[in-house]
Amino acid sequence: MDWFFNLRLTEGALYWVSLALGLAGAVYLLSPPSRIRARRWIFRTIAAAAVAFALVATVHWALINVFSVFPDNIPDPVLLWVVTGVAAVILFLLRLPRSTWRQRATGVAGVLLVVALASVQVNAYYGLNRTVSDLFGTAVARIPTLEPDLMRQSGEDDAVPLLGWAPQGELPDGGVLRKSAIPGTLSGMNTRDAYIYLPPAYFSQNRPALPVLVLVAGQPGGPADWVTGGTLQDHMDSFARSHGGVAPVVVVPDPNGSQSANTMCMDSRIAKADTYLSRDVPEWISATLSVDVNHSHWAIGGFSFGGTCALQMGTRHPGLYPSVLSFSGEAEPAIAKERQKTIDAAFPGEPDAFERQTPLAIMKERRFESSGVYLTAGQDDHEFLAYLHTLAAAAREAGFTVRAHEVENTGHSWDTSSKRIADALQFLADRWGLQQ
Repeated sequence: MDWFFNLRLTEGALYWVSLALGLAGAVYLLSPPSRIRARRWIFRTIAAAAVAFALVATVHWALINVFSVFPDNIPDPVLLWVVTGVAAVILFLLRLPRSTWRQRATGVAGVLLVVALASVQVNAYYGLNRTVSDLFGTAVARIPTLEPDLMRQSGEDDAVPLLGWAPQGELPDGGVLRKSAIPGTLSGMNTRDAYIYLPPAYFSQNRPALPVLVLVAGQPGGPADWVTGGTLQDHMDSFARSHGGVAPVVVVPDPNGSQSANTMCMDSRIAKADTYLSRDVPEWISATLSVDVNHSHWAIGGFSFGGTCALQMGTRHPGLYPSVLSFSGEAEPAIAKERQKTIDAAFPGEPDAFERQTPLAIMKERRFESSGVYLTAGQDDHEFLAYLHTLAAAAREAGFTVRAHEVENTGHSWDTSSKRIADALQFLADRWGLQQ
């Protein structure tokens, strides 16, 4: 079954087959039934599209502004594909009264094909599930738990300095992925397993003190998203190949605790997510993994919610995380589109307590000459593109070393990290003094 799970969902044969079959289903649903005049059916088709658009727009507005399911608007291309699926269902219902059972069966098939096409296109937009294995979670499920012999050993405090290091023995061709619980000892948080990337240099007989990169996923989502949508191992292995097997040890923790939770990466009435990422996670890394404990060689990054979180941690704890990678981050954390709802959920009656923890407010009060930030947003992601320019200007004013990039032909998707992560990692390498 490996051939099936390795099928690509965002490109390749399955992607194009879904496109062809989906269009075939749409053609059938758009064609007038035998007992209805073509002109009347055209009017009904236009009406179905209008109803579908109005229905999706209303539900989207309610999800954002009433129920606060998402703090930002769902991208327009995603909504248009949802409209397509809803319109297909409405057209099928319009055909029902005068259809035979065979026509109804064909109509059901047509709807399923259009909905499948819309689902594939939405997934392709976000770039989260790149293979069937990603969709079903089979590859992630096979990632082993971190073994004791890969952990920091007693007496290992005097690790080999990375500067001037040369490996003893043959290094593996690539790194490995492992998973482990990172307990919320001080924060009290109950979180999902973290994922860990260990580069080839980690397996040298004279294991060096390697830099650390902490990554945070989007919301809704979880740490596994960096393994699937972020294609973490491929990117890190590529970096390691061009740096003699050296790459940062990457840890992807969970500051939310569930797929739908949103802690805003803060200490608030919701959770102590800041304490988790500033105390529990770094203390676990330093105690468990063979890494450089000098935090000038540490960085934090993330996508979407994770990008927002990374800049929050980089401004609140610059001595801990002096380097930041923010892919498609917001100007400030949010639970709801309406700012007051966010404040009421996290700091009821204390708007200043929220404001004091936002990156923009902190950058007005503090200087960050020793810190660096790498920012991206998709050129088609207009809301987050505005955040990019706002954050870049504020960071430069506050003394950050800033690299900011608009990513061509992308929206709010994992492509904003995948297309720029090689350059972002080189930004870190330059700050860390790693040579190619």
